[in-house]
Amino acid sequence: MAVNSRTTRYSSVSIILHWLMLALIAGVFAAMELREYYPKGSDTREWFKSWHYTLGLTVFVLVWVRIAARALTPSPAAMYGPTWRTLSAKAVHIALYAVMIVMPLAGWALLSADGDSIPFYGLTLPALIAENAPLASQIKWAHQWGGTIAFWLIGAHAAASLAHHFWLKDGLLFRMLPARS
Repeated sequence: MAVNSRTTRYSSVSIILHWLMLALIAGVFAAMELREYYPKGSDTREWFKSWHYTLGLTVFVLVWVRIAARALTPSPAAMYGPTWRTLSAKAVHIALYAVMIVMPLAGWALLSADGDSIPFYGLTLPALIAENAPLASQIKWAHQWGGTIAFWLIGAHAAASLAHHFWLKDGLLFRMLPARS
């Protein structure tokens, strides 16, 4: 669908998915951090790990819905500004989408290589790859670094949005906020 230059906000679907995915990703990070407060092998620690996996895979499913929504609904007209700002915004958005695709796949591959089950809302998903301890160690390292990169990308995205709102005062933030009555 062509972009309507008069559109000033993202679609309701895009806005809902944006904030839902933020909540899910926060839950993914929280589950992994909170598990550390419980002893290895404890039911609570395993519960947090299971929710980390499930929420991560939910992000993977919803990122495809989000990509479809982005393709099918009009986006607001591009904001004018220096080329470096436009290019950096596009780069961060592409990187965020890559993270939302690659990180859950890496987690799924890690569980598979470890020989663990892959829980997803009461289902057990099939392994992506065969059990392989040395490969699991490499995937774990990459997955952990990916989490650090995701953390910084999300922080950069949020900081840029706040800079637009409080410093540039250009209304960018309102394009992704729920409509006011």
